[in-house]
Amino acid sequence: MMDELISRVTETAGIESGVAQQAVGQILSFLRKEGPEGPINEVFSKIPGAAEAADAAGGDSGGGGGGGGLMGALGGMMGGGGGLMGLAGKLSGLGLGMGEMQSVGREVFAFAREKAGEDAVGQIAGAIPGMSQFT
Repeated sequence: MMDELISRVTETAGIESGVAQQAVGQILSFLRKEGPEGPINEVFSKIPGAAEAADAAGGDSGGGGGGGGLMGALGGMMGGGGGLMGLAGKLSGLGLGMGEMQSVGREVFAFAREKAGEDAVGQIAGAIPGMSQFT
């Protein structure tokens, strides 16, 4: 099922599949850390491979490093992880611009909504400040 999501992200955002896989993993890892546990568990249970993708992405984020460029610097100024700014820094480090980040985020949320339903996705988006711009 993750292959389907990666394929959709690759097509929608116009990025290569390896970058799409890393970006999706970073977003899933972020959601697991920042989102409400119940709805996150519901989404992850409906998308086989989501937990593994999040684990793979979470393993390479050593102490707030990982992000590059301006977004990474801004995330660092906002306290290490930096919430959405920290995620943006990590995605920027993969070479994604803001438009690509939004495309990837919207596609991940659309996919999650299809598989787990509006209630779980709405609870996640509502619990993370600034996340609604991607849903």
